[in-house]
Amino acid sequence: MQARNVCVVLVLILAGPATAGSLLDEDLPAYERCALCHGLFGDSQRDRFPKLAGQRPAYIEAQIRAFLSGQRSNDRGQMAAVVTELGPGDIAEVVDWFSSQSHPAPVPAGDTETGYIAYLSAGCEECHDERASGPEKIPYLASQHPAYLAKQMRDMRDGRRLGATVDAMQAQLSGLSDADLDAIAAYLAGQDRTE
Repeated sequence: MQARNVCVVLVLILAGPATAGSLLDEDLPAYERCALCHGLFGDSQRDRFPKLAGQRPAYIEAQIRAFLSGQRSNDRGQMAAVVTELGPGDIAEVVDWFSSQSHPAPVPAGDTETGYIAYLSAGCEECHDERASGPEKIPYLASQHPAYLAKQMRDMRDGRRLGATVDAMQAQLSGLSDADLDAIAAYLAGQDRTE
């Protein structure tokens, strides 16, 4: 497999910029640009990247637009770069594709009882009901990667993730320890999302 990847890279280098670009773009659907990190069907295998399968359309669109405007960034800047490649009609295509996929299966991640208690005491259920109710621009968190959830909560609590809705989250998370956030993430990851 590794030899094949090296061959593909060599072909692209030897082909020159015009051919290499055309090999990569070939009128593929816009959501395939997102698939490298998020998985073709939105069920990302790497816990650095959120699962987008079955996510709320309004939330996906709001996040793409936040990355486009610079209101949101991520650690390595990939999203800010990738979203600039989307054309005018591409955002709707990406949103429709990922939101229409079957939601991911729960991710068993440890002690859910402690996480459930922390989840309730922090008031998370007011907006992030594990049964998928709540406002349209608020994401489903059930069945998400626990490491991704914990990192996002830390970033919000510690002021590394900014945005209008994040301000409310920062206040909500301010009194929680890393252990609390890990427990909440484990609880949410293990929940089946029912719509």
